[in-house]
Amino acid sequence: MKKKINNKVENLIEGVKIKKLKPIPDERGRLMEILRNDDELFIKFGQVYTTTAYPGVIKAWHYHKKQTDNFTVLKGMAKVVLFDNRNGSPTKGMVNEFLVGMHNPLLIQIPKMVYHGFKCVSEEEVVILNIPTDTYNYEAPDEYRIDPYKNNIPYDWLRKDS
Repeated sequence: MKKKINNKVENLIEGVKIKKLKPIPDERGRLMEILRNDDELFIKFGQVYTTTAYPGVIKAWHYHKKQTDNFTVLKGMAKVVLFDNRNGSPTKGMVNEFLVGMHNPLLIQIPKMVYHGFKCVSEEEVVILNIPTDTYNYEAPDEYRIDPYKNNIPYDWLRKDS
Protein backbone atom coordinates (compact mmCIF):
# COMPACT_ATOMS: atom_id res chain seq x y z
CA MET A 1 0.00 0.00 0.00
CA LYS A 2 1.16 3.54 0.77
CA LYS A 3 1.69 5.77 3.76
CA LYS A 4 -0.02 9.14 4.19
CA ILE A 5 1.43 12.02 6.18
CA ASN A 6 -0.76 15.13 6.42
CA ASN A 7 -2.64 14.12 3.25
CA LYS A 8 0.65 13.72 1.36
CA VAL A 9 1.68 10.40 -0.10
CA GLU A 10 5.07 9.38 1.27
CA ASN A 11 5.83 6.62 -1.24
CA LEU A 12 4.85 7.12 -4.85
CA ILE A 13 4.46 4.42 -7.46
CA GLU A 14 7.53 4.29 -9.70
CA GLY A 15 7.16 6.92 -12.43
CA VAL A 16 4.31 8.84 -10.79
CA LYS A 17 5.06 12.54 -10.40
CA ILE A 18 3.15 15.21 -8.51
CA LYS A 19 3.17 18.97 -9.04
CA LYS A 20 1.54 21.15 -6.39
CA LEU A 21 -0.46 23.76 -8.29
CA LYS A 22 -0.49 27.34 -7.05
CA PRO A 23 -3.53 29.53 -7.61
CA ILE A 24 -2.46 33.16 -8.00
CA PRO A 25 -5.32 35.37 -6.79
CA ASP A 26 -5.86 39.04 -7.37
CA GLU A 27 -8.90 41.29 -7.05
CA ARG A 28 -10.18 40.15 -10.48
CA GLY A 29 -10.04 36.41 -9.85
CA ARG A 30 -7.38 33.68 -10.02
CA LEU A 31 -4.86 32.24 -12.46
CA MET A 32 -3.32 28.79 -12.08
CA GLU A 33 -0.74 27.26 -14.44
CA ILE A 34 -1.21 23.51 -14.82
CA LEU A 35 1.44 22.20 -17.24
CA ARG A 36 4.09 24.11 -19.18
CA ASN A 37 6.45 22.80 -21.83
CA ASP A 38 9.38 23.86 -19.61
CA ASP A 39 8.08 21.89 -16.57
CA GLU A 40 10.13 18.95 -15.35
CA LEU A 41 7.00 16.81 -15.81
CA PHE A 42 6.41 17.75 -19.44
CA ILE A 43 6.98 14.88 -21.92
CA LYS A 44 5.01 15.81 -25.03
CA PHE A 45 1.58 17.08 -26.00
CA GLY A 46 -1.14 14.84 -27.39
CA GLN A 47 -4.42 16.58 -26.63
CA VAL A 48 -6.42 18.19 -23.82
CA TYR A 49 -9.84 17.02 -22.67
CA THR A 50 -12.17 17.08 -19.69
CA THR A 51 -14.18 14.28 -18.15
CA THR A 52 -16.75 14.58 -15.39
CA ALA A 53 -18.46 12.47 -12.78
CA TYR A 54 -21.51 13.10 -10.66
CA PRO A 55 -21.32 12.84 -6.84
CA GLY A 56 -20.42 9.32 -5.72
CA VAL A 57 -19.72 8.04 -9.25
CA ILE A 58 -16.59 5.93 -9.81
CA LYS A 59 -14.79 5.85 -13.16
CA ALA A 60 -12.20 3.07 -12.91
CA TRP A 61 -10.05 1.02 -13.67
CA HIS A 62 -8.02 1.45 -16.85
CA TYR A 63 -4.46 1.86 -18.07
CA HIS A 64 -2.63 2.81 -21.26
CA LYS A 65 0.24 1.04 -23.02
CA LYS A 66 1.49 4.09 -24.94
CA GLN A 67 0.36 7.30 -23.28
CA THR A 68 1.12 9.06 -20.02
CA ASP A 69 -1.76 11.00 -18.44
CA ASN A 70 -1.55 14.34 -16.63
CA PHE A 71 -4.64 14.69 -14.38
CA THR A 72 -5.89 17.69 -12.46
CA VAL A 73 -9.30 18.71 -11.12
CA LEU A 74 -10.86 21.97 -12.28
CA LYS A 75 -14.07 21.84 -10.23
CA GLY A 76 -15.15 19.82 -7.22
CA MET A 77 -13.09 17.16 -5.45
CA ALA A 78 -12.01 13.72 -6.62
CA LYS A 79 -10.33 10.74 -5.04
CA VAL A 80 -7.80 9.68 -7.70
CA VAL A 81 -6.37 6.21 -7.16
CA LEU A 82 -3.46 4.50 -8.91
CA PHE A 83 -2.39 0.86 -8.80
CA ASP A 84 0.94 -0.51 -10.05
CA ASN A 85 0.48 -3.94 -11.64
CA ARG A 86 3.59 -3.73 -13.85
CA ASN A 87 5.83 -6.80 -13.91
CA GLY A 88 9.36 -5.88 -12.87
CA SER A 89 8.34 -2.60 -11.26
CA PRO A 90 9.96 -1.95 -7.85
CA THR A 91 6.56 -0.69 -6.66
CA LYS A 92 4.43 -3.54 -8.06
CA GLY A 93 1.34 -3.97 -5.89
CA MET A 94 1.47 -0.41 -4.52
CA VAL A 95 -1.62 1.79 -4.35
CA ASN A 96 -1.53 5.60 -4.30
CA GLU A 97 -4.59 7.62 -3.32
CA PHE A 98 -4.90 11.38 -3.78
CA LEU A 99 -7.64 13.84 -2.86
CA VAL A 100 -7.45 16.42 -5.62
CA GLY A 101 -9.44 19.50 -6.41
CA MET A 102 -10.30 22.98 -5.34
CA HIS A 103 -9.04 22.35 -1.78
CA ASN A 104 -5.88 20.52 -2.92
CA PRO A 105 -4.84 21.55 -6.44
CA LEU A 106 -2.38 19.00 -7.84
CA LEU A 107 -1.22 17.74 -11.20
CA ILE A 108 -0.74 13.95 -11.14
CA GLN A 109 1.37 12.40 -13.87
CA ILE A 110 0.28 8.79 -14.39
CA PRO A 111 2.78 6.65 -16.29
CA LYS A 112 1.94 4.02 -18.89
CA MET A 113 0.70 0.65 -17.63
CA VAL A 114 -0.43 2.02 -14.24
CA TYR A 115 -4.10 1.38 -13.50
CA HIS A 116 -6.02 4.50 -12.50
CA GLY A 117 -9.48 5.73 -11.73
CA PHE A 118 -11.35 8.33 -9.75
CA LYS A 119 -14.43 8.92 -7.64
CA CYS A 120 -16.30 12.19 -7.24
CA VAL A 121 -16.22 12.93 -3.50
CA SER A 122 -17.71 16.43 -3.64
CA GLU A 123 -21.38 17.38 -3.44
CA GLU A 124 -21.10 18.77 -6.97
CA GLU A 125 -20.00 17.25 -10.26
CA VAL A 126 -16.23 16.90 -10.51
CA VAL A 127 -14.50 18.16 -13.66
CA ILE A 128 -11.15 16.55 -14.45
CA LEU A 129 -8.73 17.93 -17.01
CA ASN A 130 -6.39 15.44 -18.66
CA ILE A 131 -3.41 16.33 -20.83
CA PRO A 132 -2.28 12.98 -22.24
CA THR A 133 0.93 12.63 -24.24
CA ASP A 134 -0.89 11.06 -27.21
CA THR A 135 -4.05 11.81 -29.16
CA TYR A 136 -6.96 9.42 -28.84
CA ASN A 137 -7.03 6.86 -31.64
CA TYR A 138 -10.68 6.09 -32.42
CA GLU A 139 -9.83 2.98 -34.52
CA ALA A 140 -7.44 1.46 -31.96
CA PRO A 141 -7.90 3.06 -28.53
CA ASP A 142 -4.95 2.81 -26.14
CA GLU A 143 -7.29 2.00 -23.26
CA TYR A 144 -7.49 -1.25 -21.33
CA ARG A 145 -10.30 -1.56 -18.78
CA ILE A 146 -11.29 -3.84 -15.93
CA ASP A 147 -14.35 -3.83 -13.66
CA PRO A 148 -14.18 -1.22 -10.86
CA TYR A 149 -15.15 -3.78 -8.20
CA LYS A 150 -14.33 -7.30 -9.44
CA ASN A 151 -10.57 -7.31 -9.93
CA ASN A 152 -7.27 -8.07 -8.19
CA ILE A 153 -6.64 -4.46 -7.09
CA PRO A 154 -6.37 -4.20 -3.29
CA TYR A 155 -8.52 -1.09 -3.01
CA ASP A 156 -11.98 -0.33 -1.64
CA TRP A 157 -13.76 2.74 -3.06
CA LEU A 158 -15.87 3.20 0.11
CA ARG A 159 -15.46 6.45 2.03
CA LYS A 160 -12.95 6.21 4.85
CA ASP A 161 -14.33 7.92 7.95
CA SER A 162 -11.37 7.31 10.24
